Amino acid sequence: MPDLGAPEILIIAIVVLVLFGSKRLPDAARSLGRSMRIFKSEVKGLREDDHSEPAPVATTPAVATAPAVAPAAPVAPAAAPDAATPAAGEATPSAAAR
Repeated sequence: MPDLGAPEILIIAIVVLVLFGSKRLPDAARSLGRSMRIFKSEVKGLREDDHSEPAPVATTPAVATAPAVAPAAPVAPAAAPDAATPAAGEATPSAAAR
């Protein structure tokens, strides 16, 4: 790739000035400056995060503790109605045969 000298840079600057106009160039430079400041501050924040001390880790062994509330007694499932047992309000088979 050829080296860019002073004449080439001057020609590129004139072409940019003609293409974008003198009104839009200051706005573009201001926007670029803001973007660079934001980028620098973010990079600085990342570097500070990397160099900050990590939180101290507890060196005592973990001890299992009992739960604060005792578990409830298991509930027995409700028994399914037996075919031989009549439901409430039904007559027993022996009463129906009478």
